[in-house]
Amino acid sequence: MLFILVTGMPGSGKSLVVEVAREKNIPVYTMGDVIREEAIKTYGRITPQTMLETSRIVREKYGPGYVAEKIIERIKENRGVVLIDGVRSWDEVTVFQKYGDTTIFAIHASPKTRFERLKRRGREGDPRTWEEFVTRDMIELNFGIGNVIALADYMVVNEKSIEEVKKDIRVVMDKILGRVGK
Repeated sequence: MLFILVTGMPGSGKSLVVEVAREKNIPVYTMGDVIREEAIKTYGRITPQTMLETSRIVREKYGPGYVAEKIIERIKENRGVVLIDGVRSWDEVTVFQKYGDTTIFAIHASPKTRFERLKRRGREGDPRTWEEFVTRDMIELNFGIGNVIALADYMVVNEKSIEEVKKDIRVVMDKILGRVGK
């Protein structure tokens, strides 16, 4: 089993990596879905505050690898290549390493670019102000996402057009899949 672990700060372009994976028929599991589900159960709604609070609480209550463990439960019988969207800590990486090989794929964009993308995206839980954005970034960094990004096997910088970035992502995906003969 190979886990392609996608990491990057909010708004960096992880969804583009997901799109390319789906083009290649790679199953995708999203770490943020676990947090969104927990936020709905706990607070009945999703806001930047409930997402951040839920992220913090589940890791404090159940441990820093909790979200990764919940994703492992969802994977079931898959024995091939899967993509995990939104890995945020080395503790999560080590959970996946227990169950198979891992490759870390980071995507990066500047804070200004990411903030503008998040404002345009308007997903529930996205920051609406620069202050909310900075707070979210600091929480992500406190989870340890910077360590995962720094230790990535591959990195794509997302400051070009969507098509150019997707081309770069396809090149990296082909390298990864070439290693496993898929």
